[in-house]
Amino acid sequence: MDQISHYASKLAYEIDAADLYAAQQEGQHLVVIDARNAQAYAAEHIPGALSLPHRSMDATSTAGLDRAALYVSYCDGIGCNASTKGALKLAQLGFTVKELIGGLDWWKRDGYRTVLGSSTTADSPSCACN
Repeated sequence: MDQISHYASKLAYEIDAADLYAAQQEGQHLVVIDARNAQAYAAEHIPGALSLPHRSMDATSTAGLDRAALYVSYCDGIGCNASTKGALKLAQLGFTVKELIGGLDWWKRDGYRTVLGSSTTADSPSCACN
């Protein structure tokens, strides 16, 4: 594979926070998926994101999703692979998917707002990737 093909293929499957934000502002047909557990989503998530933990993704849980949309899967960030697992499952189910580089961490570092909640519990796993 040459360099051009390598970098073009990366951009076909990854998106950064600035490009996601711009796509949202332009009204592009996309759906942001929080692939972390429900407790992590309830604590904080990207505005408009749907909670769809990667462990529960299957034909039944995704049956109502729009097949024409681009799906952007995210998790906590570089120390978490829930976004990768979610992107893989969505792709296996026939959806067009990109993974958000840096996840929620880099989304916030770039200054974009989040939705905060308070429904985490003491017995929630410390890793939101579960």
